Amino acid sequence: MRRLPIAAAAALGLAGCAGPQPVVYSDLESASHLRPSADDDNGRIPYAYSVPVNWRRYYRIIIDPVQVYKGPDAQFGKIPPRGQDYLAHYMQERFTKRLSRDFEIVRKPRPSTLRLKLTLTGAHPTPPVIGTFSHFDLAGGPYNAVQGLRGKPGMVSGAVMYAVEIHDARSGRLLYAQVTKQYPGALNIGASFGAMKAAKKGIDKGADELAEQITRNEPGLAQDDRQR
Repeated sequence: MRRLPIAAAAALGLAGCAGPQPVVYSDLESASHLRPSADDDNGRIPYAYSVPVNWRRYYRIIIDPVQVYKGPDAQFGKIPPRGQDYLAHYMQERFTKRLSRDFEIVRKPRPSTLRLKLTLTGAHPTPPVIGTFSHFDLAGGPYNAVQGLRGKPGMVSGAVMYAVEIHDARSGRLLYAQVTKQYPGALNIGASFGAMKAAKKGIDKGADELAEQITRNEPGLAQDDRQR
């Protein structure tokens, strides 16, 4: 009987271990509003809150400095404070860059302005060697292919968890909130090189998804509608 290589056997043992799952973090401002997402079929946004909003009227946004969550239910595992700060800085940079395509970035409340608060609540790195090996080995390849089709994380993939809270900048009213877990596609081999690469890729995907979430509620929104 052919035996699996040690690394492959270890990968199989970890296949069901996708790292910590997001929770309703108790110290979030929006914690009392968050509810399980009924239509979250891939586990990326397990908790959310929203109110009816005419998103079309917003074309400016304030992006607060990304905060590293310090509550007792934070999920950083063995990632040290320096690594947490590194991810928070990267998140600030990526979300600002992505949202600047659709919004005017401002610093003070003005008419038609949203305020975005991002809180980094957890992350787990990709294990060295085994994370990359799982993409090539016969044990990990089929598993990752199925996970990719389902929109689920790959075998022993790293990930990032954070909270999104969007307010009307002038009134302070909470319009939308979510807790999310973001990770690279299961077949993204490049994201398995480096402990933080998967978490960073998750941030990239999260920035794209949030921008699309807001703008896809605005059919027909165009530059000349924004009166900049």
